Amino acid sequence: MLSSESCVDRGIVVGGLFGRSAELAQIERFLESIRSRGDIWMLRGDAGIGKSAILAATGDVAADKGMRVLRASGSEFEAAISYSILHQLLLPLRAEIERLPPGLRDALTVALGLGPGPAPAALLVCNAALSLLAAAAKQAPIVLLVDDVQWADRPSAVALGFIARRVELSPIGVVVSSRTGTASHLDWRGLAELETLPLTREASGQLVDARFPGLPPHIRQSLLDLAQGNPLALVELAGTLMGSAAHDWEPTVVVPLTERLEQLYSRRIAELPHDTRCLLLIATFEGHGDLRVLRAITDLAHLAPAERAQLLTVDDAAARVTFRHPLIKSAVVASATHEERRLAHLAIADALAGDQERYVWHLAAATDGPDETVAALLEQSAPVILQRGDVLGAVAAMARAAEMSATRENRARRMVEAAYLGAEAGGAGNDLDMLLADARAVSPDSADSLRAATAAALLMLDGDGDLHAAIRLLGGAVEIGDHGWRGDDPAVEAAMQTLLQLCWYASDPESWTVYQRALSRLTDPSDVLAVGSAIIPDPVRTGAAARPALDALLATLTGEKDFGRVMRIGFAAFYLDRLGDIRDSSWRVLQYGREGGAPRLQVGALMYLCLDDYATGRWEEGRRLAEEGQQLCSTRVSQFLIFSFLYCRALLAAGRGDVGEAFELADEMTRWAQPRGVGIAMTIAYHPRVLAAAAQGDYESAYRYASAISPAGVLAPYVQVATSVMFDLVEAALRTGRTAEARAHADAMRAADVAAISPRMALIQCGVDALVLGDDAAVARLEEALAEPSAERWLFDASRIRLAFAESLRRRRAPSAARAHLLNARIGFAAMGAEPWLARTVHELRATGYRRGPAHRPPVALTAQELEIADLAAGGLTNKQIAERLYISHRTVSAHLHRIYPKLGITTRAGLRDALAGQESTDRHGSDG
Repeated sequence: MLSSESCVDRGIVVGGLFGRSAELAQIERFLESIRSRGDIWMLRGDAGIGKSAILAATGDVAADKGMRVLRASGSEFEAAISYSILHQLLLPLRAEIERLPPGLRDALTVALGLGPGPAPAALLVCNAALSLLAAAAKQAPIVLLVDDVQWADRPSAVALGFIARRVELSPIGVVVSSRTGTASHLDWRGLAELETLPLTREASGQLVDARFPGLPPHIRQSLLDLAQGNPLALVELAGTLMGSAAHDWEPTVVVPLTERLEQLYSRRIAELPHDTRCLLLIATFEGHGDLRVLRAITDLAHLAPAERAQLLTVDDAAARVTFRHPLIKSAVVASATHEERRLAHLAIADALAGDQERYVWHLAAATDGPDETVAALLEQSAPVILQRGDVLGAVAAMARAAEMSATRENRARRMVEAAYLGAEAGGAGNDLDMLLADARAVSPDSADSLRAATAAALLMLDGDGDLHAAIRLLGGAVEIGDHGWRGDDPAVEAAMQTLLQLCWYASDPESWTVYQRALSRLTDPSDVLAVGSAIIPDPVRTGAAARPALDALLATLTGEKDFGRVMRIGFAAFYLDRLGDIRDSSWRVLQYGREGGAPRLQVGALMYLCLDDYATGRWEEGRRLAEEGQQLCSTRVSQFLIFSFLYCRALLAAGRGDVGEAFELADEMTRWAQPRGVGIAMTIAYHPRVLAAAAQGDYESAYRYASAISPAGVLAPYVQVATSVMFDLVEAALRTGRTAEARAHADAMRAADVAAISPRMALIQCGVDALVLGDDAAVARLEEALAEPSAERWLFDASRIRLAFAESLRRRRAPSAARAHLLNARIGFAAMGAEPWLARTVHELRATGYRRGPAHRPPVALTAQELEIADLAAGGLTNKQIAERLYISHRTVSAHLHRIYPKLGITTRAGLRDALAGQESTDRHGSDG
């Protein structure tokens, strides 16, 4: 093989390619790089521009270097068949597959259609494929070449993207090509791309002269003008321009280049023998070019005329037929009659009887008119395809089953099921409403089913529709049954889980009345629905009693493969502060979604992880996941679900002290939710406002925002977030002189026994009681709660309670006890990056007399309280805010400042910062003492 230097020196012709010296030099560098670490490369370009030739050259060079080359090519005729590309790539490694660990081996065997078994999760297939390649690459570097990736089936594209992002630790190279301007399931964001450009005029001329010496100058000129640097056009159009049909190709005739080429191929195909044309059609529809499959169908001797016509090549080593260009395949199909196409699909189906998914697709394509047997097979394949993570493939299979249905009722039912599968999983495109409308037109009775109502309700939300109309629609559908519904009916379970979520969105008593009425129609609801119904509407009043049942559900999650069940259990777990118990499961669901699984499940997993991150102090991770969730909703799922991630981002911003951002995000939630009647979003938007106001020391506003969620002395029914601001409301009430209101809220919490809901609620109850009651018993209970190891899991709550409690201890002249809690709080706030609370903790530590190093006092010593007031005023707080923070009147603050100014030798508030700078510097840089 020529070196990269010789490639450049020769300039025009290298390895049979013209004008590709730069690309070939990059091939050399690419292949050398993967010996030490993996690498990836995407080729983009127009049809016929030379992408396939560059891929072929890459394979040849890699083979010369002793590397193992695995090839695949996308086919528009197999794009709906799951793992068809992965099948092509990995089939040569079949012996190595058998040596994988049993779990990975079985997952890959089933996914590739090489053996029976339950459908594996997409993430397991991806890991199995990567493990297989990594193991094989230990013997020799591996290069994966995938042509026309724009036609790759979605599960294969997901697996390929998964592999591409993880090759850096193994000698594995990935090169794919894609036609410019086409969409693909392959997520190539952040990975390297190379645009394949047309040949220069000089290189085009060299190619023409080499292939067609002696071409008349006027035809040569026309060819160069027509081809526009497209190598395929240069080669294929030359013969036409020289032939009798030259007048059909005048440059003045405006015909797209690809259309001209396809017409040219059609003419060449028409000249082939009938048996050869039939074999080409079978090879096109089969998609993999597998000689073993083709040989089982027909006599491969019929390939010879097509080989001689240079329409395809046969790779004996790989046992594969490869068309020279995808346009040839398009021309083969366009040239065939209906009966020829039908018989080709039927022959392929017979040969693939052991591959259920491919078998049924080809059988359906070979079947004229309705066929209930084929329709039933397609319907059975849809959930298997969905379980593999291919939402679009599952919807397509069910929609095709509807087309094949023999009765109007079955046709409508399957249309509805296709719409439901897509709506429930999310990310299935915009045609689902049309499926429901068509179902209603075909059979109104079948289309007015519970399943149809569930799909329609979900699509209302995704389409920015009327939330309350969706609740009425679905609630009414559940109530239609004269004798009620059985809870073990999957359609009933799905409808009730959807209605539960819709009513949570609305978050008003009227909607919950609809839900309770619908729930009363059920007999034997599922365990998940029963627990969710007991906890989610009003956890303050019914959550504690449901704890044992939730514990039983959580115990079943280890290894749970039904990710929908995992997310439904998580919905209830959140309100009993048990998201930590589903973290591992949530990460599994998130990875499943990232690798191509149902986007709506991915959104749920992201939300649970974000909320748990906020409560437990993993704020940086929470921020990243919230941004990922918002992006996912914007691009693949539904704008409706974005408010959940705005909420998480706002909480984290408020905690970090990014007050402006917190208020902006909260206001964005309110602007979006108010016209749509999404009560939960309007209510929870007050939560970050409460935190942001407290972060600023504006306790008057914090109190009003917390009271807007639930008034002092009340834990409002159906307002789940009321438990999240109980401590905030009490603290703000005390700081603004509303002692009676603080006591009333503490009493309401004890009356509701919120401590029984969870250890976190018990900690908050102890914190509130210690602040409000202040007696020895309350203080002892709090000290005991804070000493529990579990308290540190709720890092933000525990740190805030320690801070507020320490402030009360200092006021009661117990600085040593206060200091111990403040030091713990300082560690917690610093770990989270909770800057406002950290600053407040440092101020309190100073007020207790704690110093990190020798202090440089002002010329005239200030008292501890004067120094604290001076620090707060220098930090920009108003007299009112300082008063609320220190539990004194604003007049007292003003009097202190008037005594402080002459002691510091200043006359205005503006001089405070400079006057205290020396001490600030010492406190910041000194060592702990």
